[in-house]
This record gives sequence, structure tokens and C-alpha cells, in this order.
Amino acid sequence: MTQQTARAAIQHESFPSGFPRLWCPSLTHFRAARELDDARIRAHLTSLSPYVHGILVPGSTGEGWQMGDSDIHELLTTVLDIASPLGQQVLIGVLKSNVNEMLRCLGAMDAFRQHPAVVGITVCPPQGHQLTQAEIHASLGEVLRLGWPTALYQLPQVTQNEMSATTVAHLAAEFQNFILFKDSSGSDSVATSGREFGGVYMLRGAEQGGYASWPRAAGGPYDGFLLSTANVFAREFSEMFDLMDSGQFIAAQSISSKLVNVVSAAFTIVADFPIGNAFSNANKIVDHCLAYGNDANNINPPLLFSGERLPAVFIEKAIALLREHSLMPQRGYFS
Repeated sequence: MTQQTARAAIQHESFPSGFPRLWCPSLTHFRAARELDDARIRAHLTSLSPYVHGILVPGSTGEGWQMGDSDIHELLTTVLDIASPLGQQVLIGVLKSNVNEMLRCLGAMDAFRQHPAVVGITVCPPQGHQLTQAEIHASLGEVLRLGWPTALYQLPQVTQNEMSATTVAHLAAEFQNFILFKDSSGSDSVATSGREFGGVYMLRGAEQGGYASWPRAAGGPYDGFLLSTANVFAREFSEMFDLMDSGQFIAAQSISSKLVNVVSAAFTIVADFPIGNAFSNANKIVDHCLAYGNDANNINPPLLFSGERLPAVFIEKAIALLREHSLMPQRGYFS
């Protein structure tokens, strides 16, 4: 059996109904510092469930880099109880700065390994701009040898390095449990390299560069998206995919262009906020508006993992932005 054939068998076992094209690093909602708001998490995931069938928990957007192993364990316990009945499949985010921390975290997550909603783990290379490709390969190999179905995550904004296409191809040739590659770099150097990756699924995570030209349905190099903004624009992304499937590429491009403008403006609102990260902060203010509709200004703005509350002026600006583009609901999904 070839590595590609073995990988395909693992992928089929993980995704028997087919690979979801739209994934989301789901937001984490809090009622106090490090205290989960179970009701908001449930309402949010339920609102996504018609469109998003795969979630990364916790990703950068879910504030995973700030969480300790016990925080991640608690979050997964909550999310899996919600996601499983909704038919959402879960990648466990193991966002750690070095291999020892990754291995320790995976040990703490072992209880979830056989959960029917869990389809694998996601790891980034260790942090460090000085790391060579050989060092990145060796580090990720330590994780892959544990046997979990694994997604490798290109996130140079945090790790300060990138896996080369050659490194990704070599890892794919060596490890059949390397089933998925996510690239949030914006350079797309792996997916566009022309290299052979043995059937590894490819997901784009970058918000820049538009959306409609990247999926395979439009002739692009990606099997789908794993986007922070799928937290708030899942319906629009799903509609874009449906239009592509029916050959309506101009209409799909129109949706893409609208989303590019809205997303860029949302990230600008939070650009200078010094706490948390832009992916989480921008999506939290838009999600707040979608959750509460016309009451959004009357509800305290969302909390971050640290307990810091996002400024009320961000909500006011987000409401104006959504109304400008006819995306603001009168009644929110949590009203």
C-alpha cells in the first residue's frame, strides 16, 4: 500500500461523508476571565452548523495561543458536547511554541482521541525565525510519530518561519497520518509550488488575496477554506461555493469582493487594540452584532480570554459597517 493510498484511507475514515470545504477556527466566548460562556458557545456553533461542518478548537481566533492545557481541555469538553449532535467535526488545536509543549498538551488531550467528533490535531512548526527546514521537519516528525491524524498549520505571523514546499512534500511522503495542510501565510507558496503532496487536503486560511479564485472549483489549488471570518460570514461563503458549483463564477466573485471589503474594514477597526489578536477581536465584534442584532449596542461588548472587554466604540463601528453592506440583522441569533 502506498503512502497516498494509506492517507486516503485515513481521510475517508475521518470524513466518511466527504471533506468539508468550509472550516472555522471557532470563537471562544467568555463570561469572565478564562470562564467559558457555554450558552453563547452553543448558540454560536448552532448558528454556524448549516454551513460550517468542520471546526478548529482552539485556533488563533479561539485564543488558543493564550490557553494552558487545562483551558483547552475544558473548552474541548464543552465544544464536543455541542458539536457532535450538530454533525460538526473537530480538529484539536495544539498551538504551542515548542515540541515539548506540543507533546505535553497532546498527552493531556488523549482522552479525546477516540471521541467520534474528533478528526485529528493541528500543530504549527515550533517558533523561531532561525530554525532551518531540517529542524522544522524533525520537530514536526516527533508529533506525527504519535499517530494522530494531523493537520500542519502554516502561520508565520506567529511562528516567524514557514515550512517550504519541499519540507511539506517530504513530510507527506514519510507520514501517512499527515492528512491536511492549512496555510494562513498569504504567500500560498506551498499550494502554488506545483509539488506533489500525496493527496494531503489543502485549506487556505489567509484573509487577504480574495476568496473566489482559490478553491479547486474555480481552478485554484485549495480544497477549501479554514477562515477566521467563517465565524461570522459562513452563510456568504457557503453561497459562494454553491455558485461556483453551478458555474456562476461572476456571481461568486461578487460575493467575494463584498466580503473582502467588509473583512478589511472589520480588521481595521481593531488594528490598534493592544490586547488579544486581530483575528479574534475583529470576529468577536462582528459576531456580537450578529448575535444581538439591533440590541447589540445595549449589551456589554465581548470579553477576551484575559478578561479584557473590547471597547464599546468597536461595536458601534461594526454595526455601521454591517448596515452599510446590508449584513446587519434586526434580530440576532442570540436575541
